[in-house]
Amino acid sequence: MKLHLHIRLLGAIALACPLPAVAQSAGPTATSFQAGDLLVHLRAIGVLPQNFSSSVSVIGGHVDTTDQAAPEADLSYFINDHFSVEAIAATTRHEVSAGGTSIGNVDVGSLWVLPPTVTLQYHLNPSGRFRPYAGIGLTVAFFYDSHAAGPTVTKAGYSTAVGPALDAGFDYALCGNWFANFDVKQMFISTEARINNGAIVAHDSLSPTVVGAGIGYLF
Repeated sequence: MKLHLHIRLLGAIALACPLPAVAQSAGPTATSFQAGDLLVHLRAIGVLPQNFSSSVSVIGGHVDTTDQAAPEADLSYFINDHFSVEAIAATTRHEVSAGGTSIGNVDVGSLWVLPPTVTLQYHLNPSGRFRPYAGIGLTVAFFYDSHAAGPTVTKAGYSTAVGPALDAGFDYALCGNWFANFDVKQMFISTEARINNGAIVAHDSLSPTVVGAGIGYLF
């Protein structure tokens, strides 16, 4: 789903909310979080690889990975009114290159990343209209459907990455069970790329920042 569709849907929900309820910090239209609740978000996200550090054997240089936008869905289960466990589902396609090598800039190719992430979140104000939260968890990133750019790079494979993740954001009660949401995650993951059957080995600390905005519905 494109970002403008998220914005249009969010606007339609906001217009449907009673105006007096918007002025309340918490009111009868703002459903409180409780144990056993399920909160589903649909977000538009930007995945911004930080490439904190990288190395390339034989030819030297550093690894660059492009930013990407995508839709994301997540599900949060509330253990009690303050704590929830969130799992996200999203996948993005990125272009990979090596810069500053002894043979110049090298186009490595493209790959898809599937980074399932689970976080334990603490919700500061579970019955208010503005509900900030923070969390910590784990990301496991799978790399698939990679395509070598050629002719210099004819084959590239990437190792699965595992690392911690930090999360912060807020839900804003619109009306009934509907929420606006803003979320930022910082994932700390690294991968090893074996290029041309291991003739060149690259290590990259991808560590993407994931920024998202969208809507949520509480079941």
